Amino acid sequence: MGREITGVTLLGGASQLPESPDKAVLERVANPHADTDYVARFTAPEFTSLCPVTGQPDFAHLVIDYVPGDWLVESKSLKLYLASFRNHGAFHEDCTVAIGKRIATLLEPKFLRIGGYWYPRGGIPIDVFWQTGKLPAGIWLPDQGVAPYRGRG
Repeated sequence: MGREITGVTLLGGASQLPESPDKAVLERVANPHADTDYVARFTAPEFTSLCPVTGQPDFAHLVIDYVPGDWLVESKSLKLYLASFRNHGAFHEDCTVAIGKRIATLLEPKFLRIGGYWYPRGGIPIDVFWQTGKLPAGIWLPDQGVAPYRGRG
């Protein structure tokens, strides 16, 4: 029933937080249902990075949806990769698109979209969306479920 997981180095042991996204190891595992189209979703409601100008923390709610082909992202490596942005200075657009591109390059999914719902900086929330590939016919892709920023109103 179980598939052997090969080439995965982070799963099953203690791991250090990577110093930066460039040094983070992002791993993949074989998709046991590569013959079936379906959506996998990862949600990171407490994503943080640093403003490259002020060095102050920025916060986002990330939602990553993808239709895998032959590969799945290994979730522990994804968690460590996302956490590596904690001390990384980059604008919201750069963080969101770079994450999407890195996952897409690793997995070569049939479809991938990432929504970066950033909390206000200077009174303006910034939401960033990126996608690649075409959603296969007949696939249900739910709303990302993040309400628009309404402040106190």
